[in-house]
Amino acid sequence: MRLTTKGRFAVTAMIDLGLRQNSGPVTLAAISQRQQISLSYLEQLFGKLRRHELVESTRGPGGGYTLARSPTEITVADIILSVDEPLDATQCGGKENCLGEGARCMTHDLWASLNVRMVEFLDSVSLQKLVDDQLAKGLQVEDKPTLKRAISSMPVVKPVRINAPNSVFALGNIFNKT
Repeated sequence: MRLTTKGRFAVTAMIDLGLRQNSGPVTLAAISQRQQISLSYLEQLFGKLRRHELVESTRGPGGGYTLARSPTEITVADIILSVDEPLDATQCGGKENCLGEGARCMTHDLWASLNVRMVEFLDSVSLQKLVDDQLAKGLQVEDKPTLKRAISSMPVVKPVRINAPNSVFALGNIFNKT
């Protein structure tokens, strides 16, 4: 069994979101920039996380994602399973037909037991614990970024609108009306 980037990125993004849960909705663009994860990949992951009711989305200006439940109620297993990450070390995908025709391989029970232990372990680790671990390591969470507006010393010059014909034909129409 190996954990693919899908599961690792989902957990990383949820930790990022959990760290900033008190600052309002967090944009995927901000998570993408901080964690170096493709924005389109995050959009796919967060669609699945939203369908599994781990996150909620807010549209419009100031929108983004927030946790749908308390981080103490969300486990790593919830996150990984919600993005369709398989937690299976057996060769047969848990179908007990490792050798075909319903026959199990000699190590099937070993790998099935590992599956149970992995799920138990990941189910025992809450998102809050991972957030607390990051804070204990000294991670500084910035306040919600303020929008920086460019201030120019040059005044804004609005274009002058001239009410004149814009073609030879329009000019001809003016003379034909008189």
